[in-house]
Amino acid sequence: MNATAIRVELHCHTYRSKDCLMRIERLLETARRKGLQRLAITDHNQIEGAFEAQALDPELVIVGEEIFTTRGELLGYYMQELIPPGLEPMETIERMKAQGALISVPHPLDSVRGGAWEEQDLRAILPFVDALEIFNARCIGGAANRQAQAVAQQAGLPGTAGSDAHSYLEVGTAGLRLPAFNDPASMREALRQAEVVGRLSSPLVHFLSRYASLRKKLGRG
Repeated sequence: MNATAIRVELHCHTYRSKDCLMRIERLLETARRKGLQRLAITDHNQIEGAFEAQALDPELVIVGEEIFTTRGELLGYYMQELIPPGLEPMETIERMKAQGALISVPHPLDSVRGGAWEEQDLRAILPFVDALEIFNARCIGGAANRQAQAVAQQAGLPGTAGSDAHSYLEVGTAGLRLPAFNDPASMREALRQAEVVGRLSSPLVHFLSRYASLRKKLGRG
């Protein structure tokens, strides 16, 4: 990896997700303090928070979305407009491609969490996506990450990685070190040279999401 490599976090939420309380300005300050050069905001079925963050720091922020389909979740980077949840996977993928987004699959084989894929459904979409998330810091124990990496290698797909942060302490826990990029095309190329950096989060971080969800249900989010 050459000297121009940058550190990126490709899976992060904000208060716009139903299970997160992070406010935009503090999130961006945290990312900068932790040395991130790119931060993808990937709220659940929302992109308003990503646009809000991008307006404050367009060089740092990548507009993303984590989208629920009828089979599992998809991650879009450099999104231009919202894609609603609940569509069939291929319809979601076609809509993502129509707006030029780079497509990855988050925590694809983590059966502990919602949004995981059945392996046959995952393999059916592999020819149509750009990458797989091969390291998600919230995957308990690491087995699901190893399985995702094996599938990515078999399919010849590059990997993405991120903390899946729902709290400030998680931001930057995991990500990638790779050549600088500034659009979907250059990101696709950079991912081929990426290396995963970081570590797994404590399983206790999942309680932070549950706490955030409860607060919002009580109208205190």
